[in-house]
Amino acid sequence: MSMITHLPLAPRNTADNTNNDLPHVLLVVDQFAKTLGGGERIVLKLAALLPEYGYRASILTFSVHPECTGIQSPPCPIYLLPLQRTYDLNALRAARELRQFLRLHHVQIVQTFFESSDIWAGLVTKMTSDAKLVWSRRDMGILRSRKHRIAYRLMASAPDAVFAVSEQVRRHCIEIDRINPHRVQTIYNGLALANWQEPKAAKTPGQTTITTVGNIRRVKGHDLFIKAAAAIIPHFPDTRFSIAGEVLEPDYFAELQALIRDLNLSDYFHFSGGVSNLHDHLSKADIFVLPSRSEGFSNAIIEAMAAALPVVATNVGGNPEAVDNDVTGLIVPPEDAAALSAAITKLLSDPSLAKAMGEAGKRRAAEKFTVEAMMNSITATYRNLLASNHEL
Repeated sequence: MSMITHLPLAPRNTADNTNNDLPHVLLVVDQFAKTLGGGERIVLKLAALLPEYGYRASILTFSVHPECTGIQSPPCPIYLLPLQRTYDLNALRAARELRQFLRLHHVQIVQTFFESSDIWAGLVTKMTSDAKLVWSRRDMGILRSRKHRIAYRLMASAPDAVFAVSEQVRRHCIEIDRINPHRVQTIYNGLALANWQEPKAAKTPGQTTITTVGNIRRVKGHDLFIKAAAAIIPHFPDTRFSIAGEVLEPDYFAELQALIRDLNLSDYFHFSGGVSNLHDHLSKADIFVLPSRSEGFSNAIIEAMAAALPVVATNVGGNPEAVDNDVTGLIVPPEDAAALSAAITKLLSDPSLAKAMGEAGKRRAAEKFTVEAMMNSITATYRNLLASNHEL
């Protein structure tokens, strides 16, 4: 019996994504959590758009949370290959299953997302098939284990192409992971701006809302956001603060709740959990803050800009590439709650400046971070990779 199962979902655009005349792209992602993160949402967006550009897509994942609602109507078939470890006997059997899958489904390109997909699925792809391997690198590996850091270096020559989500990530791939610079290109996450033209949700009169969006993990810096709020509230008591994101680190979440209680901020803070309608959530806010300790490239920043929100973000990863400092928002040093507070205070003190930055951000998102630009870059690389096959 095969380890790989086709999830019994109801895909949309089924006809487009089962056209056997189109080159087949397999998107491999480590997991689909209860609430989808930015990487998982990019996978689904890519799968939905590929048929418009002349490719059919399938998705392979190693784990699906039983309460995951983000894939109930996926844009293409989703397959599950249960894989808890990448180095045991079960992984060897899984490798044989993946080899057979690649051949049976005539997969020509395998694009991977996150560590297990990059390393394990990438290795199986290169050792057992003629499919081209593309890594999608979304961060600078701050949370990587030592074995993953070593594995990435050992496999530096494996990918035929690497899509880095920011220039900072591209430099990391070249300088730290030692990947050939000619194989690494920066492709920013793209946003379907038409989806952001809907009417905004009603805001609470007389209240200013400051929000951050990101799953509850220490790397996201929510504690700095809370400490900054403590300095702001005495001067702007009508301000409220919102944190949207799934709890991925319960111990850290408990620390945040204790910090809010200790600073007497319980009346000012709201944890929204994982939000299904980010457009609606951001439409209710006035300022967007990203206090991260590390980032690759934040989808949430681009979404906030599309919602015409001024952005305050830390100077890490691709944040300064997304935010035009002093034009669409303010960039502050990481790990500095006082600087974060000062930047937010500047916007609260000057509503006309905040509005101008929000409008400039919306224009910047429309000019630089479109889904069309993202897809044109991705599919141009696909064409080049497949053309090199024909030349052999």
